[in-house]
Amino acid sequence: MAWPVLALILASVTISAVAQVALKHGMSSSAVQEAVAAGGIRVANSVARNLFIWFGLALYGLGAVLWLGVLAKVDVGQAYPFVGLGFLLTMTFGIVFLGEGLNVTRLIGTGLVVAGVILVARSA
Repeated sequence: MAWPVLALILASVTISAVAQVALKHGMSSSAVQEAVAAGGIRVANSVARNLFIWFGLALYGLGAVLWLGVLAKVDVGQAYPFVGLGFLLTMTFGIVFLGEGLNVTRLIGTGLVVAGVILVARSA
């Protein structure tokens, strides 16, 4: 796989992981949590006014556009395993930016996903 394609894949996966953290941050805000507890239309209004949620959605859109560029250049079977790296990045970003915990089971599971990505990528 050529370096420019690999860079495009890694950019897409990284942007999607950052999007996930932005969405979680937005949904964890006190305004959204209060609206979720109250239910009804307040939830939609609160979510629609949260800038982190909009930022996360915009990043997902950008990640999708980059992914289209990847799919135009390589087989989906060769590219898609790299999406598994998103598990590692999202876990790492959650720990660093959201203060989420880490336990042995989660670490082993994520390690298995990464090992699978490596195996599939090397088999192509």
